[in-house]
Formats: sequence, C-alpha cells, structure tokens
Amino acid sequence: MNKGYWISCYREIYDADKLSAYAALAKPAIESQGGRFLVRGQAAYASGSGLIERTVLVEWPSLEKAQVAYKSGDYQKALVALSDGVDRDFRIVEGAEVG
Repeated sequence: MNKGYWISCYREIYDADKLSAYAALAKPAIESQGGRFLVRGQAAYASGSGLIERTVLVEWPSLEKAQVAYKSGDYQKALVALSDGVDRDFRIVEGAEVG
C-alpha cells in the first residue's frame, strides 16, 4: 500500500495569528490520525516557478488515511481557524513504490 502525503506551500501569510491558531489545532489533529511531519519550515532554495516560502510535508500510512484525516472534524476546525489568514497551495499526493 502506497503512503499518502500532504503538501502545503504558503504563498503568502496575511495573518500570523490565524496561522498560529491553525497550527495549534492542526498539529494534534494530524498526529492523532497517524500523520508524521517530515518538513515544516521555509524553503532554502527554489527554481523555475518555485518560491522561497513556508512548506509543510506530512506523511501518512496510506492515501486513504490522508484523505480521511483531511475530512476529520478536528482538522476542519483547524481550517476554520486559518480561514483567510494565508494563501496556500495544498494537495494530497499518493506516494509511489520505489524499488
């Protein structure tokens, strides 16, 4: 079974307080559903159309678990707290088997 990944790139942060409120709710919601943070921070390098921006990468045991966690009540509360505080590019991606 392939892993699932959440990838978030924050194009612009409009309200740092909303982002902090989101983070306080999102972290336990994600971890309680089996998500594991691999990256949380500012990009060190970007090329092409890439931007030097905050990037978050969360690994899930499966694509299904990533999708269920996104729809969970606790994570949806975190999204309400975030509301219009950021412009972010978010996606859920299925990992490929390597080897």
